[in-house]
Amino acid sequence: MDAFFVSVEELYDPSLKGKPVVVGGKGHERGVVSAASYAARKFGVHSAMPLRTAAALCPQAIFVDGHRDRYELYSGKVRGVIESFTPRFEMASIDEAYLDMTGTERLHGPSLQAAHKLHEAIRAATGLNNSIGASSARLVSKVASDQAKPNGVLWIPPGAEAAFLAPLDIRKIPGVGKVAEKNLQDIGIYKVGDLTLLDDRLLMERFGKMGLALAGKAKGFDSGSWFEKEMSNDDDPKSISHEHTFTEDTAERAVLESTLAHMSEKVGRRLREHGFHARTVQIKFRYSDFTTFTRAQSLDHATQLDTEIFQTARELFDRNWDKGRPIRLIGVHTAGFSETEGQLDLLDGDKNEKLKRVFTAADSLRDKFGEGSVNLAGALRGRFRERIHDGLPKKPEPS
Repeated sequence: MDAFFVSVEELYDPSLKGKPVVVGGKGHERGVVSAASYAARKFGVHSAMPLRTAAALCPQAIFVDGHRDRYELYSGKVRGVIESFTPRFEMASIDEAYLDMTGTERLHGPSLQAAHKLHEAIRAATGLNNSIGASSARLVSKVASDQAKPNGVLWIPPGAEAAFLAPLDIRKIPGVGKVAEKNLQDIGIYKVGDLTLLDDRLLMERFGKMGLALAGKAKGFDSGSWFEKEMSNDDDPKSISHEHTFTEDTAERAVLESTLAHMSEKVGRRLREHGFHARTVQIKFRYSDFTTFTRAQSLDHATQLDTEIFQTARELFDRNWDKGRPIRLIGVHTAGFSETEGQLDLLDGDKNEKLKRVFTAADSLRDKFGEGSVNLAGALRGRFRERIHDGLPKKPEPS
């Protein structure tokens, strides 16, 4: 999807169209850019950039808060179109997917025709622009979709993958970040094609397994840990977390504890949405000097209850916080999922069932009246506007 968050916001407020728009918060706040319109990108604004930096680069930009419910709604519409094209697909994020169209030629036609049909079907269902890359490999299709932006379709015929990739900057290869780019440039590799001139053994000696994966990617293969995995439309998360960056650093115990409680609520709700119970709770906090700590604890049983998540998070925080030292960011993370909570004794089991009913009822009230309608008492001082970032969409309800 093209500038997905911004494009959805434009549907709700057409006056934003064609203007430099930044989604993620106000320009004077801490936090990062979730998405930027193409007009804002011309000024150097991009996702993950600090909001204040974006405001300095593009002071005329319109800064808007994110609305996760809107993005999940439209991601669900896109998914619905995808499911009508093929049963073999994978949602890579809330605004990106891979489709295996093998065996659908009689229904949708050859590759380029199918890509155009999908492009138009998504546009008709959502009113949103999208860009599609078609090829024999997921990696090449991803790069092609990026080259096709905005609102384009690009097909790379079988056998032309390496030739298509060769003139592109090495940074265009998924998985090559700033550090890898510099290391590659140090040995004279600036374009993707440069990689194909090197011996695989040299790449292995210099970069280890990553070197061999890069060699495969440069030739147009699905190479590297992520791309080698079997395609799957199972988009259940492997972890669930929420974190918050304070507008001003704080060492006020009540505010920090209340924020932990509020994020524990959010994590608990998402666990219940997915039908998961978490066995591991982790906290993350960052001091003013950007020193960051993560501490985790395994529970004797898996849970999806806000109170148990908060209790564990608070204990971890108490044991590890340098009291009185201001904190910039704090977060709660859960992992080790199962579909049941495991063995509980009779008294604890009865108590947990009652709490489950309470929190399920609270979820229903939040759905109807908004997130702030029901909170743990300890979370009231920690309520904040959620920052929106990329994430997997919830599975759509059956129609």
